[in-house]
Amino acid sequence: MGLLVKEGGRDRLEKRKADWVIKSQAIFTGDGSEPISGCIAIRGDRILAVGDERQMEGYLGPNTKQIDAGDRLVLPGFHDFHLHLWIGSLAHHYADLSTCYSEEATVQKIAEFAEERPDDPWVLGFGWHHINWPDQQLPTRHSLDQQISDRPVFLLNEELHSAWLNTKALEMVGIDRATKDPSFGRIERDEKGEPTGFLYETAVVLALEALDVPIEKKDELMCGFLQQAASLGITSVSDMLPLPGFEAGDPAWYAQYEARGELTARIHFLIALDGDWGRAERMREQYQSDKLQFSGLKQFVDGVPLTYTGYLLEPYTDSPGEVGATLFERETYEKWIVEADRRGFRARLHACGDGAVRLALDCFEKARKVNGPRDARHCIEHIEVIDPADLGRFADLGVIASMQPEHMTAGSVDTHAYVDRLGPERIRYTWPIGSLQKSGAQLIFSSDYPVVELNPLVGIYRAVTRRQYDGRPVDGWHPQERITLADALTYYTKAPAYGVFREHELGTLEPGKKADIIILDRNLFSAEMDELLETKVELTMMDGKVVYRREGL
Repeated sequence: MGLLVKEGGRDRLEKRKADWVIKSQAIFTGDGSEPISGCIAIRGDRILAVGDERQMEGYLGPNTKQIDAGDRLVLPGFHDFHLHLWIGSLAHHYADLSTCYSEEATVQKIAEFAEERPDDPWVLGFGWHHINWPDQQLPTRHSLDQQISDRPVFLLNEELHSAWLNTKALEMVGIDRATKDPSFGRIERDEKGEPTGFLYETAVVLALEALDVPIEKKDELMCGFLQQAASLGITSVSDMLPLPGFEAGDPAWYAQYEARGELTARIHFLIALDGDWGRAERMREQYQSDKLQFSGLKQFVDGVPLTYTGYLLEPYTDSPGEVGATLFERETYEKWIVEADRRGFRARLHACGDGAVRLALDCFEKARKVNGPRDARHCIEHIEVIDPADLGRFADLGVIASMQPEHMTAGSVDTHAYVDRLGPERIRYTWPIGSLQKSGAQLIFSSDYPVVELNPLVGIYRAVTRRQYDGRPVDGWHPQERITLADALTYYTKAPAYGVFREHELGTLEPGKKADIIILDRNLFSAEMDELLETKVELTMMDGKVVYRREGL
């Protein structure tokens, strides 16, 4: 008897010759909690069948290519539901400062990088964060000037919410003591009122010319991103173009890669939720192809707790007079969300603090009351801390909890900055993955690349163990928030497909769905969880085509 194949909206039994057959003792289809033993038949860009070896015999033809993965895990391609493609591409190509643990070390590394790249008009670096330094003091232009005074230096911090410039860069972009702070932004100044070189939030916009690169360099960066994504098993991404006060990324540029057949990861992009409905309508109409789709509107409610810009319900524990702030007034968010919902757009709101999370939920609740319930799949991004009273509202309102487990590594266990910021009571509800899951919320995982590395397995490890890189605490940071490996994999595969309204064709290994498939170098379900950090992708297939393959398979 043949396999049940879904085609043309009708189920029918048939035997067709496959282009590929992948065999493994461990296939995680995404629809169960354990892997199965069997085979996957692929024809064109679709999965033809999933079954045992005997059932595959009729699909084997003279041109069928076969892969025996042994007991290595086969699963759907990863979908990173929240990243910044263009900024990440820049970060991957320019100086990586994430391992510099002092101002002096950061300056030394960027000086060495500048010597290696004498022809770059700007010296660019990414990934530093003063919170990771012993004194946690903000850096200044003076330390950069001592090493690089004749070229402009622009260093975007780890969270993409602040930048550090030298004096030459400040002069080139026209920032001086007379420059006014933008809304929800600040130019840090010394006791004399002179800019120190540190820019908060939307003030970063004043120096954006630093990120302009020639078209030939842009192509190099894009190719580099696609290669990196494929090597990590990522076959789909959701690109968050908006950052505080500006957008980074260009769908028209992405479309050129699609037209040339070079887009090896599906891109679902979001533009700013700012009341420009004409632009949103045009984007929705123009970009709806298989590999490049408009996916909705995004806006920031707050900043991040580490810099006291996350909006809290109660003051910061280590800064009693501060609760953070929102980018816009509540009335503005309500107006935009209600209108976006009325026009059929999905909205995704950055909300790190518990006050921002509640405000976002309130806005989505108001939209439902005004417009009536619909399958909107609105999202709240990050949810770094939540008031327990709001946990159940996600399921009640049908709002997706979009989270990045790797963010919880902000600081060591001994000196975790969030403990200082939030205090002993609120810290219990930081990155409340398990609690949200128990409440019935739909969770989806992502990296927020380049805030953290792109590798999905790192975030999966963090969600399953909640340990820091030093292996502590052994039971995990608030171990009641840990989840299972199967759930973590689902939140990086099946759940994101739902998140972009494509669960009918992506996210699981089922007949009729897209052949986006990866093979890991081991079976995670029989491995120690610490092995997640050393696991590699052996093969990545997107649309039935191999886009990455390690030697030896």
